[in-house]
Amino acid sequence: MDELDQRLITLLRHNGRRSVSDLALELGVSRATVRARMERLEQSGDIIGYTVILRADAVSLPVRGIMLIELEGRAADRVVDVLGGFPEVSDIHTTNGKWDLVVELGAASLTDFDAVLRRVRLIPGVIASETNLLLATPRSTRARL
Repeated sequence: MDELDQRLITLLRHNGRRSVSDLALELGVSRATVRARMERLEQSGDIIGYTVILRADAVSLPVRGIMLIELEGRAADRVVDVLGGFPEVSDIHTTNGKWDLVVELGAASLTDFDAVLRRVRLIPGVIASETNLLLATPRSTRARL
């Protein structure tokens, strides 16, 4: 992946629905070049899809945090399935070391955030957790509206 591919991906991260013509103009290349690059990135698996950002996803929840979760035995798939049903959970990552999962979550208030933490801790298979509040996000690669 060269610099042009990286610039193209950055533009697509910010707006995956931009027209090929707009992308070509901003990148200073032809539409055919942009189309070919996108096709190659899709075929290689570097781009695996495009998405829609819903209003609910765009509204910043004022209280956000990272929850580190330790699981018992083989509970990972079951716990991930349950967490996937929580509207407050934006991302779930598996990891190594002491913690098995890293969960990004958000809520409208500290009281709501506390309630989510309590619900997570009650999931069968969760044996320990540690949570850190996110105070600010100086940089993110997520799409911005």
